[in-house]
Amino acid sequence: MSVAYLPHKASKQPPEQLQNAQQTELHPDLNHAHVRFIGLTKTYQGQQGPVQALHGIDLAIQRGEVFGIIGRSGAGKSSLIRTINRLEQPSGGRVLIDQVDIGDFDEDRLVELRRRIGMIFQHFNLMSAKTVWQNVELPLKVAGVPKEQRERKVRELLELVGLKDKHKAYPAQLSGGQKQRVGIARALVHDPAILLCDEATSALDPETTQSILVLLKQINQRLGLTIILITHEMAVIRDICDRVVVLEHGHIVEQGPVWEVFGNPQHEVSKTLLAPLQHGLPDELQNRLQAQPKSSDAAVVLRVQFTGRTSDEPDLAALFSTLGGRVRLLHGGVERIQGHALGQLLLAVSGSSLGAEEQRLRAQHFLQKQWTQQVEVLGYVV
Repeated sequence: MSVAYLPHKASKQPPEQLQNAQQTELHPDLNHAHVRFIGLTKTYQGQQGPVQALHGIDLAIQRGEVFGIIGRSGAGKSSLIRTINRLEQPSGGRVLIDQVDIGDFDEDRLVELRRRIGMIFQHFNLMSAKTVWQNVELPLKVAGVPKEQRERKVRELLELVGLKDKHKAYPAQLSGGQKQRVGIARALVHDPAILLCDEATSALDPETTQSILVLLKQINQRLGLTIILITHEMAVIRDICDRVVVLEHGHIVEQGPVWEVFGNPQHEVSKTLLAPLQHGLPDELQNRLQAQPKSSDAAVVLRVQFTGRTSDEPDLAALFSTLGGRVRLLHGGVERIQGHALGQLLLAVSGSSLGAEEQRLRAQHFLQKQWTQQVEVLGYVV
């Protein structure tokens, strides 16, 4: 029975069911989640004993969103996504699709379920001896779809993914991006409601990755699919996802809208994964930085961070006027994610009558309307 319809009678329910029923009352959106994990666990039997890959995962993914699952290698990403189509059988907990528990599905219902869930892979999984057309058509043949319908469907999908002129080509004649487009077309042959992407861009170069992400976003918007992707690349999450969950050792350590997690990451794993995308302190500047001013012309270095709590861009002219003196931009930048301004600036302020701490406090007060995370004094440079 779906959690959404559990009767709320404490005296007749086990504690776990009561807790789930209470959660849906407190969070009505759970009743409409396209995919929901409840207390999900997964344990593998290793050579040295059991290894727990997932620990009590509770998560709701809404219909039509692009949802990212990110984490380092071994975090449990693949184990989690593969429970959605039952390629992995959970050791405990439940997976609900449209509020229906799929845990007790027999083989026939699993076949039906998997046709509603497309999947694309890192290494494409194409058949080398078949053409592009034949690779896309194969799942329809296996399902017994009549030839006329197969031809119409394959033609539509190759048009959708931009490969209508490559229908006679074999995988060996295609680039990596083209192979992945074939994989995407094949995953869509049964008009799925959910598309799973298992490190779908990890084997591609940055330019090709961007083109595949654009295609996935177009498919999401045009077909209304729920897309769930796993990756270890924060740039992929930034460019396509609406929300993200961060996994570490099978635990959820952080989740939320992409702009919020990027703008103010809370967990050390999130900060580590984000580090390559952020404007850190350059080595050259780090070597020049001094803890105390060594001369009268030393400039105080401030780090100003914008966490995206407003859609307004930073008013730099007003900020510089508030700080007084001469203000120089040493390093940093601001970008927009989901309509929110995020980033950080390293500023050098010289020739001001204000002390470093007073400058920091003034900047912090001025920027409260910008919801900055902090203004920090890093030191001094000549």
